[in-house]
Amino acid sequence: MYKRVLLKLSGESLGGPEGKGLSTQWLEKYAKEIASAAKAGLQIAIVNGGGNIFRGLQGAEKGFDRVDGDKMGMLATVINAIALKMFIKAEGVEAEVFTSTPMEPHAKYYMRDDAVKLLERGGVALIAGGTGNPFFTTDSGAALRALEIGADALLKGTRVDGVYTADPEKDPSAVKYDTLSFDEAISKHLKVMDQTAYALCADGKMPIIVFDMNAGGNLAKLLSGEKVGTLVHP
Repeated sequence: MYKRVLLKLSGESLGGPEGKGLSTQWLEKYAKEIASAAKAGLQIAIVNGGGNIFRGLQGAEKGFDRVDGDKMGMLATVINAIALKMFIKAEGVEAEVFTSTPMEPHAKYYMRDDAVKLLERGGVALIAGGTGNPFFTTDSGAALRALEIGADALLKGTRVDGVYTADPEKDPSAVKYDTLSFDEAISKHLKVMDQTAYALCADGKMPIIVFDMNAGGNLAKLLSGEKVGTLVHP
């Protein structure tokens, strides 16, 4: 169903159940899923958050300068991307970290054409550092990169199997949506992605699929065309 996708992972997901630090168990689990899909022919770029290490907005609430706090958050995403890269490479798939600001020799400076060439030869491009600017979330960075690389869809991997009327972990009566329009998601205040990310995806007609990344085989199911998670469409 999809040839090229942008996978958005939260930083907390890389920290395991506690959502802090780096869990080798979960890094390996995600790497196996990603490598398996790449070997099957899916072109995958990844944008990950950094909340397991530091989140700029939360830092600002505790007295950090917001601009410097966001810089720290961007650096946290690079640490996560380097870690995930190592585990993907251990599965026999080429992987490279690209950053929104120059960070050689730790990672390559992001150039859209270089990332696309890597995808076309079967490698995984991990695009870290957000947009390179403060006041933008990694959701916005994921939407931007998805449009830049010409992805068929933006996949948001979470620990919930889609979008619900309420938080299913807190409200057992919450009902899952199979599909949603961007307008519906915004009018119903469903916090799938932030408003900037929504606007970018809406303008670029970029569909978003919210799915449970922790359920084994979901990436492969998406690749084969199965309905997984919730489709949010323009």
